[in-house]
Amino acid sequence: MANITAAEVNKLRQTTGAGMMDCKKALVEAEGDFEKAIEILRKKGQKVAANRADRDSSEGAAIAKVNDNNTSGVIISLNCETDFVAKNDSFVTLANELADLAINYDTKEAFLAADFKGMSVQDKLTEQTGVIGEKIEIGGFERLSAPFVGSYIHAGNKIAVLTGLSASVDGADVVAKDVSMQAAAMNPVALNEEGVDQSIIDKEIEIAKDQLRQEGKPEAMLDNIAKGKLNRFFKDNTLVNQDFIKDSKQSVAQYVKSVDPNLEVTGFKRVALG
Repeated sequence: MANITAAEVNKLRQTTGAGMMDCKKALVEAEGDFEKAIEILRKKGQKVAANRADRDSSEGAAIAKVNDNNTSGVIISLNCETDFVAKNDSFVTLANELADLAINYDTKEAFLAADFKGMSVQDKLTEQTGVIGEKIEIGGFERLSAPFVGSYIHAGNKIAVLTGLSASVDGADVVAKDVSMQAAAMNPVALNEEGVDQSIIDKEIEIAKDQLRQEGKPEAMLDNIAKGKLNRFFKDNTLVNQDFIKDSKQSVAQYVKSVDPNLEVTGFKRVALG
């Protein structure tokens, strides 16, 4: 049997993140072959991943990153099964490292195939599933590009938001963060009226009409009254029309224009966990 040193166990542990005993067992099984030991740990991860494929992984860390010139951003969520794992420093560090890599890719598929320290991102997730013993996967993947992109991550890494602005004006970083905080707190369904899915509009009109009928309103009046209720829905549920949470006397759009008359919100992305 190969003589396995503590230094070799520690090196394998630092490379894979696996527990000390798992690393020692893998090195013993591999007769001291470092690369073979890594492969043994990966295969263990594949077995664990297969066993936990149907588990719910709604906990985790949602991380937003923006490139150096603030023209593009990405959000990923590194999902796991329990809040205990989600709060682990090593897990959060991995989520941030993956987000740093993700900003270079346009799609989730390309990101999962990308190289991460000598293995694909997907293989790293499988490896970590074996190490941690929970289903680990990339849940959310969202990108946003604009003349200026800013971000906000809510405390605890449960919600991350990107906001795009029409220009990189003085104070754009503050505006983008404020609007991102707004989206995190108020969870708008769309940027504005034009962005609301027709199926949602149809459902809201139908709900409004049903309520009006129960109130005894004449059938001939329902369309006009329902239209007014729909406008209220747009105000409450679209980002630029919502009351600004830091000053409810103005809408989000009015707040943005108070910084620069020509400034507009061009888009937003929001990823939430739990």
